[in-house]
Amino acid sequence: MLRFRDASVTDADAHALLGEYFAERALGFPVSQGEYRPAWPDARQFTPPAGVFIVAVDEAGESVGCGGVRRIPSHPGTSAQRYELKHLWLAPSARGAGEGRRLLQELERRAEGFGASEIVLDTNASLEAAGRLYRSSGYVEIEPYNENPNATHWFGRRLG
Repeated sequence: MLRFRDASVTDADAHALLGEYFAERALGFPVSQGEYRPAWPDARQFTPPAGVFIVAVDEAGESVGCGGVRRIPSHPGTSAQRYELKHLWLAPSARGAGEGRRLLQELERRAEGFGASEIVLDTNASLEAAGRLYRSSGYVEIEPYNENPNATHWFGRRLG
């Protein structure tokens, strides 16, 4: 079972995990969509209370995953505190045992702790397992809320 620790996106482990995530995305990115464009996260956006970035650590003490949440502007016309899920990723060795769901739940818990009432994310249709995870966790498709050139789907879920 993984444990989670807070990290800055500039920490060596977090930076290495993000690099692995971006490399995997670039290799699997659909050619029809052009070139994958990674966006390295700004540490200020993932520092409490604006957000948090966490690293998943396995029983051997190895860092095997990461993810973060950050506050973004509310949907126009609402007062909901909106947080965005970013860079949810597990190394292949940590996949398939429900740890991705646990990582997602931990990030949702952290967002709720900051007062979030809604969490949103963007993803790509090529990430089929991620899409299944989000849908089975209560996320529904929403209108695009950003202009991420790597995204094809946007999801949201009310918290609380």
